[in-house]
Amino acid sequence: MLNLQVDMATKWIFWVVIVGVLFGLASTQDFNAIITKKPEAVYNHTAALILVKFASAAYTDDQAALQAWTCHRCGGLIQGFQLSEVIVDVPNSLQAIVGIAENLPAIVVAFRGTQETSFQNWLADLYFTQLDFNYPSVKDAMVHHGFYSAYHNTTLQPHIVAAVQSLLQQRNGFSVMVTGHSMGGALASFCALDLVVNYNIQDVQVVTFGQPRIGNPIFASFYDSSVPKTIRMTHGHDIIPHLPPYYTILEERTYHHVAREVWIYTVDFGILTYETTRVCDETGEDPTCSRSVFGDSISDHLMYLGTVLRTEHSSDSGWWLSERQYNSL
Repeated sequence: MLNLQVDMATKWIFWVVIVGVLFGLASTQDFNAIITKKPEAVYNHTAALILVKFASAAYTDDQAALQAWTCHRCGGLIQGFQLSEVIVDVPNSLQAIVGIAENLPAIVVAFRGTQETSFQNWLADLYFTQLDFNYPSVKDAMVHHGFYSAYHNTTLQPHIVAAVQSLLQQRNGFSVMVTGHSMGGALASFCALDLVVNYNIQDVQVVTFGQPRIGNPIFASFYDSSVPKTIRMTHGHDIIPHLPPYYTILEERTYHHVAREVWIYTVDFGILTYETTRVCDETGEDPTCSRSVFGDSISDHLMYLGTVLRTEHSSDSGWWLSERQYNSL
């Protein structure tokens, strides 16, 4: 009887040890999954309201007013911005600003979008442009060469990186927030990825407004895993987020948006209308967000969260001409 009890106790201990080991392995795997999981983008409406002002200010042509931070668009929510540098690439009509926003708190990089004089040609080009450049060091990742080069192969990249690194030394613990509208949003995405992948800057956040697609699904997946704190805002029937076109049948040979989209759309209640936002899924191509409507509006492209996004003294005629000629593209 005693031997039987010893045998049973031995077996019980054996199975407890086995279960414990298995549970420990499972727990370790779960714990490792938790600590290695990438943070997800969380939509912060207050931060978006501030960053859209920076995207608008980046369109300022008056260099003296911009340098002094006294421009017409330099007040309100961004009045206390400490401008560090304005980077202008005249041959390529590019402009970006870098500085410190204590109210975020963050180092802010904002890119100017497409100017009125080149918008119509740029819009037509987006319909037909192909994936024409292999993104470095990422197998089968393809991107739009023009957008990639506008950031990496101009004076923007070295000046922005140097400015950000310098400001991070002054504000240890600050995040880096990168923003831009239209083509400026595309440049913002490449900039953020560059800061993370090539310069090991960890806390980089992105909020763009009306940006086009910039790469294929493999690139989008690489971007999403590298810069997970990205919000890509779209508005109503804005035409630009629908370009270059997305073709599901082409699989890896089609353009594909990065995540995560936040769609601003209008809700009607009889004679009353108001704008609301929808946080879309993690795919970047949520069919219930901006893809659920036809992208045919220039006016929706030029206004985000009540803020005008275009050159301050541009006339309306050039923009509206492009919209009237939309069907002929």
